[in-house]
This record gives sequence, C-alpha cells and structure tokens, in this order.
Amino acid sequence: MTADSPASGRIFGRSVAFDSELRLAIDLAHEAGLIQMERYEHLEQIEAKGPRDVVTEVDHLCEGLVMRAVQERYPADSFYAEEIGEVAASALLAGSGRVWIVDPLDGTVNYANGIPFFCISIALVADGRPVVGVVHDPTRSETFAAAIDGPALRNGEPIRVGDKELLEDLVVTLAVGGRGTVRKRHEAIKAIRAHRSMGSAALTLSYVACGRFDIYAQGAGLSAWDVAAAGLIAERAGATVTSLDGSPWFDLARPAKKWSCLAASPRHHAAMLEMLK
Repeated sequence: MTADSPASGRIFGRSVAFDSELRLAIDLAHEAGLIQMERYEHLEQIEAKGPRDVVTEVDHLCEGLVMRAVQERYPADSFYAEEIGEVAASALLAGSGRVWIVDPLDGTVNYANGIPFFCISIALVADGRPVVGVVHDPTRSETFAAAIDGPALRNGEPIRVGDKELLEDLVVTLAVGGRGTVRKRHEAIKAIRAHRSMGSAALTLSYVACGRFDIYAQGAGLSAWDVAAAGLIAERAGATVTSLDGSPWFDLARPAKKWSCLAASPRHHAAMLEMLK
C-alpha cells in the first residue's frame, strides 16, 4: 500500500497532529513486511537470544530499515527497539521528548518455525505517551493503525473492540503466571468460551482492537516494544487497557520484561481484572 492508495488515504485523513508520522510508520511497516515475506521459510541465520527466544537476520534488517528512515526524517527523535536497545536513555526515563519504539519482528519464534503469525510494530511516543501506533501483518496484508487523535483502523477501515454480553461467550488469550495465579487463570478459563495463545503480543492485542479476541491478558514478561503500538490501537478502538494490577499500561520508566497488559471491552475489563489480580 502506498501513500497515494485509497486505503492509506483513508488512514491518513483521520490524524491531524501526527499525519506525517503515521504515514512514515505505515510505509516503513510495509517495507519491513516485504523483507519478512521474502525470507519467510528461507532464513539463513537463527540465533538463540535466551532460553525461550531467538533472533534472526530479518529482525536486524527490519530494525535497521526503520531506524535509518526515522533518523533521516526526524533526526532529533530517539529510537528504542528490541534488538539494539535504547539509544537515548534520558528521553525514555524522563518521559519527555519523542521516542520511536519498534519491535522489528514480533513473533520471531513463530517466524523461524514457519508459523504465519508475526508482525512488525512501530510506535511513536511523545511526552511519555504513545501518539502513533502501527502493527503490520504481512501474511494477511493487514495493517492496524491509530493516532492519538483518530480512530483505530485496519487497512483504512474503522475497527471496534468486541462487545459480547456474556463472559461465557468470550475468546481470550491469557498468559499469566507466578504465585497464586495458576488457580486464578484456571478459574478464568473455565468462565470463558475459549483460550488461545498465539505467540505475538502486538498482533494478538491488535486482534482485541478488531474483535477477533475479546480479552488479552499477559503478566510480567512484556516490554515497551510489545505493547506501545498495539495498546494505543486497542484504546482507540474502544478497549480498556491497563496493566494486570490495574495501573496505567504505559510507563517508560518500567524496565524491559517487567510490563504486563490487560485489554478488554469496557463491559468485561473490571471482571477479568478482578479474576486475575
């Protein structure tokens, strides 16, 4: 999709304050998606990054693509991404200025194993809050996007969080653990229709925004790049988004891997929060 296509025109027409940043994020997400699909199931290098995570050459290629373009267009902005870490710690910790937060390939384990559920996530944070969010799934050619002053969109069309009436009808993803949570998770799963674990936080959270999932809940283990873009998209789609303890979901002072998230329709957020706290 190019900036002149009808769908992207609908996207860009909705944001006033951050139109150019939204344009850039969408274009870069599409370029990164092309790289991902060109090398999908043809990877040359897969390295272990931790006991449960890997990194590929595609992670680095996509991250470099976004970083170079952002630095060229907005040289005063900071950049924070999964593989290179933070460039300007002062901007992050102070919660001021503009920081681009990028997960170049969310769902790397899926990608490396040929499972078609992965994405690129790009967010712009200004003065401590996300103001632009883009999540692009190249396997389905779906782009989820939002700005702080506009609606959530999928391929240019407005989306809304689901609003099913009964807990027993909900399809959710629950990734919670730790002391006392096993029983709570079990009780929550008994109360809903189905539980699915997909392997990409950003894309799953975007699915809450369009009603494919009704609830997304994950305990500590997330980082800013997992939720910065998709959390904004879910909020602009009408979801209530918090941390798993009910506190604000976005806080740049929170360390990597210490984030949690609960996103749900306003109808069910409080009940699920009570179940999982």
